Amino acid sequence: MARIIAVVNQKGGVGKTTTAVNLTAALTELGRRVLLCDFDPQANATSGMGVDKNAASPNVYDVLISGADPKRAVAATPYGDVLPSNKALAGAGVEMIALPEREYLLKKALDVLSPGYDYILIDCPPSLELLTVNALCAAQSLLVPVQCEYYALEGLSDLLTTVRLIKRALNPSIALEGVLLTMFDSRTNLSLQVAEEVKRHFPGQVYAAVIPRNVRLSEAPSHGRPVTAYDSFSRGAEAYRALARELVSLHR
Repeated sequence: MARIIAVVNQKGGVGKTTTAVNLTAALTELGRRVLLCDFDPQANATSGMGVDKNAASPNVYDVLISGADPKRAVAATPYGDVLPSNKALAGAGVEMIALPEREYLLKKALDVLSPGYDYILIDCPPSLELLTVNALCAAQSLLVPVQCEYYALEGLSDLLTTVRLIKRALNPSIALEGVLLTMFDSRTNLSLQVAEEVKRHFPGQVYAAVIPRNVRLSEAPSHGRPVTAYDSFSRGAEAYRALARELVSLHR
């Protein structure tokens, strides 16, 4: 059965999708069977893995709302498998309200797929509404990317409050997988200060691997490839490989 990890932070622009895509590719390089579930209506993870989000059918919306077979929705790529998304998912939060066991719709779909994988990563939307609740109910743990900038910890208390509520009422087994420092620039005092502050707030839960500011990481999505395929020797690629090795060693 797969280890299901939600990549989540309600703050936008912190590197959630970048992390989901490149960690999927790096784990696949290590020989692990990985599925990336794109649960963001923007579908950037889908296109970042080289899948046409406009042509992907069925997709995660069809699985949740129309009862499509999750196995038919999976798209295979050289960098790992993808359960694709598109803009139709934006309305799913409203449509799900009327459905029975609405918080567990994604969990039911991923339970079908889980036996075929070692890891399932869920790229979550930058909010704490019903889509994210579904992701947290489906996941065993959450990976929280935090950018090394001034407002890094802003909103994390709201996220952790939501996680506590989910743990108490809906998914007792969910835990914090780890906190990942992103957009780190060792030349600035600010990045170093933020890193220290995050480590103080989450003692023993911050990954040793740190994701640097790297232009190759920004360029790779426009080519429909993870950075490990776009520029295999870039600092960004090496950082995500280090994260993948750390994640695998923690679960060994």
